[in-house]
Amino acid sequence: MKTDTLFYQLFQSFHTLLFELIDRPTSEAEGYKFSSAEIKEKAFRFDGIFMPIAQDKPIFLAEVQFQPKEDFYSEFLAEIFLYLNQYRPIQDWQAVAIFARHNCEPAPDKFCQELITSGRIIRIHLEDFREETNSLGIAIIQLILASEKQAPKMARNLAQKVEKETNTDLRDNVVEFIEAVLVYKFPKLSRQEVEAMFTHSDLKKTRVYQEAVLEGEQRGLQIGKQEGLQRQIAILLRQLTRKFGKVTPRVKSRISKLSVVQLEDLAEAIFDFETAADLNAWLKNQS
Repeated sequence: MKTDTLFYQLFQSFHTLLFELIDRPTSEAEGYKFSSAEIKEKAFRFDGIFMPIAQDKPIFLAEVQFQPKEDFYSEFLAEIFLYLNQYRPIQDWQAVAIFARHNCEPAPDKFCQELITSGRIIRIHLEDFREETNSLGIAIIQLILASEKQAPKMARNLAQKVEKETNTDLRDNVVEFIEAVLVYKFPKLSRQEVEAMFTHSDLKKTRVYQEAVLEGEQRGLQIGKQEGLQRQIAILLRQLTRKFGKVTPRVKSRISKLSVVQLEDLAEAIFDFETAADLNAWLKNQS
């Protein structure tokens, strides 16, 4: 799953989410603007920057990591100090390292440990957020971390929960996140399991679901057409074998590349062929 993009969108949509994760009053989020800034030297980009409107509040620089990465802290610190050098903010700053699970976090070196101990770097492990929650943002994170076995029930519960939301924009936004998680996180689920996740009426109206249905129908039609073509080609090859005794691999290859219309024309032309040379001449004219 493209977690960088997904968490950027989560932070953007749920402005209080970072503050929930670091256990600070969600009211503090009202004093921040969210963005993402690219660091030019190596094209580093934070997963989220929460910029305070007031100068007496710290900047929060957030980075999400879902896979074990030994050099995570060295790269994170490089991003932080390149950002501070390029943008020269006047506010204080804190960095938030968000790991999917504890085993995704590498052991910090002595310098990083000093920053962690001082509170300059805050560490978050998303797997610790297992309790039932009223936060839609954290509920989406729980769905992201869910196993394939857990995901269908969690997706349905979240969809039912958000159905009661009176803010239609927020409801649609949550549904879009449910879609994104199911599409990117669980691509190996069976057709029945995927359909079970989309039993909610709001989900069935969404763009991703409609596109998935349309794609499935088109794939079914395409498979049906392909199977029909293969049967038609097999019948023609049997007829040609009976007529001429043998069909060379080269001729078989050329016939397999004919269009539906050309195959229909060949089915009629077979009766006029007297020798294999007539067949070859006909195929040459189709090029």
